Amino acid sequence: MSFNIASFLIQVTALVVVLAALHRPLGVYLVHVFEGKTSTRPERLFYRLSGVDAGTEQTWPVYLRSVLVFSAVSILLVFTLQRLQGVLPGNGSLPGVDPWVAMNTAISFATNTNWQAYVPETTVGIFVQMTLLAVQNFLSAAVGIVVVVALIRGIARTGTQRLGNFWVDLARTSFRLLLPLAFVAAVVMVLGGVIQNFWPTDVTNHAAGIHQVIPGGPVASQEAIKILGTNGGGYFNANSAHPFENPTAFISLFEVFLILLIPSALPYAFGRMVGDQKQGYTVVAVMAVLWLASTALMGWGVASAQGTATAAAGGLGEGFEQRFGAAASAVFAASTTLTSTGAINVAHDSLPPLAGGVAMANMMLGEVAPGGTGSGLYGLLILSIISVFIAGLMVGRTPEYLGKKIGPTEMKLAAMYILVTPTVVLALSGITVLLPDAMANAPATGPHQFSEVLYAFTSGANNNGSAFGGITTSGPYLSAMLGLDMLLGRYLPIVLVLALAGSLARQGKIPASAGTVPTHGPLFGSLLLGVTAILTALSYFPALALGPLAEGLLK
Repeated sequence: MSFNIASFLIQVTALVVVLAALHRPLGVYLVHVFEGKTSTRPERLFYRLSGVDAGTEQTWPVYLRSVLVFSAVSILLVFTLQRLQGVLPGNGSLPGVDPWVAMNTAISFATNTNWQAYVPETTVGIFVQMTLLAVQNFLSAAVGIVVVVALIRGIARTGTQRLGNFWVDLARTSFRLLLPLAFVAAVVMVLGGVIQNFWPTDVTNHAAGIHQVIPGGPVASQEAIKILGTNGGGYFNANSAHPFENPTAFISLFEVFLILLIPSALPYAFGRMVGDQKQGYTVVAVMAVLWLASTALMGWGVASAQGTATAAAGGLGEGFEQRFGAAASAVFAASTTLTSTGAINVAHDSLPPLAGGVAMANMMLGEVAPGGTGSGLYGLLILSIISVFIAGLMVGRTPEYLGKKIGPTEMKLAAMYILVTPTVVLALSGITVLLPDAMANAPATGPHQFSEVLYAFTSGANNNGSAFGGITTSGPYLSAMLGLDMLLGRYLPIVLVLALAGSLARQGKIPASAGTVPTHGPLFGSLLLGVTAILTALSYFPALALGPLAEGLLK
């Protein structure tokens, strides 16, 4: 399979043009959603049934408790109903899910990771897919968005301890944003050939004389929110490479568009909510530069077709979908690992080693280009705070960010945020490679074996969910360790983000002066780019050197 550079450039250009056109309209709508004062009928019904007082705002500890309690209940419910699948309707004659796999799956979908340590077609029925996993795709995406909204309020507000109401933000995000967009996306997908039914599908290859019965289901509706909410996972084991999930090159590109849509519009909403649109433009420009650079590197890595495994396979082909082509696979792989999506239309284990290294590095950046729904923006805002602190040290000015002083408390929280995910990834990867029984689940040899383990824990902690397919994670050890990986990677950063939001909200506004470092424009954007790249390099380069870089340099 050859790499079509013209196709690659056309797809990248189309995405940039369409996303740029929707950046402002969707951003304005997001502001309307989160700053509106009225409630819709479904929202009022939700408040009445759950006993929520929509007029009451919460301090950051209460907002955090709401996030954690909601997530804990979600995990428990998804785990319990998976175990009871055998007696539930719509089970497709499938038994209850293995407890280790059920635990891992419950954590995975509640944390927006959608890591799948199971084969969906033979493990879960329509009931679990529709009422548990698809619902969590909406709710986990909504949690990421409401957390960044709370941080933006913390930056914008002064002299208060209130950051909004988690339950109100959750309802508005679900009913006003995710549901309408997912409905439109699902309709487009059905028109594009994605299946939406409740029965198995008979497939006959007359030329080969082969007849198959492939499980069906409400795939388009789940695919839409899986992609739009940067969830990942798949209705089928082949994920977005399956022709029932992703039948054409157009739908494949449409899915990349959906992945990037909300994360790329959130910076505009950020600029409007803090009263300085230049801030939003700077943030989205940094995201765009990182996405373009990473996508170009991924394209180069795929086109170069380096590595011993690729050479043994006779070049690109194994693990790639012929109907998409290598160029479309490169665009999809870059976008899905730069966000917390993790859906795949090419087996990442089949990527040339340097392209696989780019996929890992994308997640190691913190998935901020543009990142997951909400999580990408709050990650880049924290990196902005670190950048302004560094700038203040270099020029001898008091570090301020949008009128808020960046003092010891704020810097401790920001520093812990950037350290927590690398610590989790490297610690759990290091423990695993020391255990021969655990490493037997990654049957590859040499640097690629280490790459499979490093990729798995990087994906889990960054709540991505993609994987190098050579590793088996359904056993007790890796199910438990990856579950812990996902929990720590999701909720420790959220704790720090909300604590930072509360600290900033309590402050008064400091008027800009001659000593204020501007936090918009090309100069600050370049600093932010450098800080993002350097922090990633310092944290992960030694591990990358042991895995994909070593493999890619082997002749």
